[in-house]
Amino acid sequence: MPNIPSLDLSNFLSNNDTLKKDFVKRIGKAYQEIGFIALKGHFLTKDNIDNLYLQIKKFFDLTQETKDKYEFDGYKGQRGYTSFGKEHAKGKKEGDLKEFWHFGQFLDNQNKNYSYPDNIIVDELPEFNKAGKETFKALEKTAVYVLRAISIFLDLEEDHFDKFVINGNSILRPIHYPPINKEPKKAVRAAAHGDINLITLLMGAHGKGLQVKNNKGEWIDAIAADDEIVINVGDMLSRYTNDKLKSTIHRVINPPRELWGKSRYSIPFFLHPIGSMKLNVLENCIDESNPKKFDDITAHDFLINRLIDIGVMKKE
Repeated sequence: MPNIPSLDLSNFLSNNDTLKKDFVKRIGKAYQEIGFIALKGHFLTKDNIDNLYLQIKKFFDLTQETKDKYEFDGYKGQRGYTSFGKEHAKGKKEGDLKEFWHFGQFLDNQNKNYSYPDNIIVDELPEFNKAGKETFKALEKTAVYVLRAISIFLDLEEDHFDKFVINGNSILRPIHYPPINKEPKKAVRAAAHGDINLITLLMGAHGKGLQVKNNKGEWIDAIAADDEIVINVGDMLSRYTNDKLKSTIHRVINPPRELWGKSRYSIPFFLHPIGSMKLNVLENCIDESNPKKFDDITAHDFLINRLIDIGVMKKE
């Protein structure tokens, strides 16, 4: 695809040093210049994708009364259902034209070092959480290797991020953009925004809608091939690297009027670290030409501040 670079993770996983070094060089260049790549050779299988899409379509087809049973204020949007129009981009009043579900971390043996909310069971769909878990774990594994390549590019130990992201506070978010049945005025399916987390892995960027703002300020379509997922840098990683790696503004635009009657689905995986990770700027990303830009903060505090900004949480 011509607009965002396409890479193959199998090159990084190979025993060929030349292929591995080339992957590291290319992913670093892409994340410095546009902040997005399309990736093949990942750990997500066609069965994972098909099973989860089947389950989420069944869920979003449930009656509104049934879906509302799974929206819990006490979870602060971290688990379960969030209804249509509730979330908005930072600095924007209009709610996005979407509803979504949150799967959180799946820990087989709850470790006392983690205190994540339990995932919500959908009574009407016994296979729902199984499909969510399989996809969550495949994307988490993919993300670990992407971060290992980034670590090498940043002259860090290859496993630098492992201790922060394996069993981290990540979120898998199946999104439904319902058919548009009236003039949306200023609202769009997802207004221009940067992601909060370290990196985002996106399933479902196989049709027009997702757009990325390039260095010239132009909006370009980000469309992946059928065997690719789109992966972008989030604000946490951009902050951690003192903006060496770009958290690029992106959006999901409304379709042409003739396609208003069709739903759109996408499934981003937001890779978050454990809350105690310090996002203090890396020393080797600070120099005279690029002095430290950000105050010290933990991943937890940064996340809470941003959730308040986008309307998911209220300031206490």
